[in-house]
Amino acid sequence: MTSAPQSPSAPDAATATPAAATSTPATSPAATPTAPDYRWSALTLPHVEAWTQLVNHLAQVDGTEEFYSTTDLTEELTSPNIDNGRDSWALWHGEQMVGFGQVWVSATPDAEGRVRCSLIGGIHTDHRRRGLGTQIMDRLEARAVESATARHPGTGFYFQASGGLRDSSAEAMLTSRGYQVVRYFEVLTRPLPGAALRSDDEPAPVPGVTVRTVRSGDEHAVLAAHRAAFTDHWGSTPVTDELWARRWSSSSNRHAVSTVAVDDQGRVLSYVLCGQWLERELFITTVGTRAEHRGRGLARASIAHTLRAAIDSGDFDVVELEVDSTNPTGANRLYERLGFAHKFTTTTLRKAPGRPA
Repeated sequence: MTSAPQSPSAPDAATATPAAATSTPATSPAATPTAPDYRWSALTLPHVEAWTQLVNHLAQVDGTEEFYSTTDLTEELTSPNIDNGRDSWALWHGEQMVGFGQVWVSATPDAEGRVRCSLIGGIHTDHRRRGLGTQIMDRLEARAVESATARHPGTGFYFQASGGLRDSSAEAMLTSRGYQVVRYFEVLTRPLPGAALRSDDEPAPVPGVTVRTVRSGDEHAVLAAHRAAFTDHWGSTPVTDELWARRWSSSSNRHAVSTVAVDDQGRVLSYVLCGQWLERELFITTVGTRAEHRGRGLARASIAHTLRAAIDSGDFDVVELEVDSTNPTGANRLYERLGFAHKFTTTTLRKAPGRPA
């Protein structure tokens, strides 16, 4: 299985890369002074254009390729799962946004009974090495403790952040603050049409199963399959009905090339969901199969169906996805068989609050 971010601030996404900096966390967001030519504000809708410019600058210079449109980021800023006034910051130099930070606290605990606090942020390259990244991380960590304690009293929690590309300065900064690398994620890519699909990888009849394109009415059936499929997936937390509805209706979704494998009763057994953020590039955001139906070739057939649909549409030149390098379902081997190749690796780091930075 694989699950990838649909935006830089999705609660269960691989987070955007914090700017490189080193410091001891403050006990208060205001504990570290900011140079007089910088100012802080909340990150709100009037700032979406400036935020889009900054996010796309970071995607390019840091090599993560996490590009987003103003529409994508507007959807994030209108999410009910974040309080923009308390959970986000924008850092300004004159009229230019040069830094941002967000805290996303998971709505539900993970399989180990702990709450994930995703810390997301970045600093424009022209303004790094001035202690600004440190200040953002100080604010994010302090707010994460406050929010997690208030929303989930008595429940353990941890900080999680992306280190960006492997061995990056952001990874080094996080390590200096007491974070540890806990996972590696591989971004895989496949040209379209690319090499022809093998005959045994083409969607083949499976007794009692229909492999077809996603329909608008599949929302709840796919949600049920998603919850079942990701029970044993590292770092996954149960998705709420509200969050799923927002994902399903997101403007970045590409249901026309997404796929479900359903049984005779209409129950979704396996699925492939897709999105698009770059011109002529399709991104497979999520692939899942119910545990009791793995080993039947459903995921392979579903991905092949999506690849064929993407090729036939003529709308895409490449398809990419992100997969956990230690995925317990053997997904990497499946993707390689279907023509995907490694592009780059990112890291995910965690820290339990209370450890020295």
